[in-house]
Amino acid sequence: MNTESKPALFNTVDLVGRAGQDVEMKYFESGAAKAEVSLAVDRGKDKEGQKITDWFKVVFWGRQAEIAGEYVKKGGLIGVEGSVDLSSWTDEVTGEKRSFYFIKGNTLRLIGGKKESLAQ
Repeated sequence: MNTESKPALFNTVDLVGRAGQDVEMKYFESGAAKAEVSLAVDRGKDKEGQKITDWFKVVFWGRQAEIAGEYVKKGGLIGVEGSVDLSSWTDEVTGEKRSFYFIKGNTLRLIGGKKESLAQ
């Protein structure tokens, strides 16, 4: 089979949106930093003219997490470059397998505060 003729597949995400809340920081005994933030990204409008907003959980590690923790505040406009990741576990009470997708942020771009807006 000739693999050179197949298109390359990538797991890459670029999003620009507003932080849904202040960043939640966690520090581990190893010294590693983890930051979690919800990101609201406008997708357009529905048939009735109502804005459609998609919500993403974004997780940063290391230095990017520390920057997010220091500078990202609720309502702040940010850009995120990363990839889609999957977290899976077994519910301790029910024994059911659970999972959810999130964005593993590699690069954080600080675009602006609450007052800044994107050109429509």
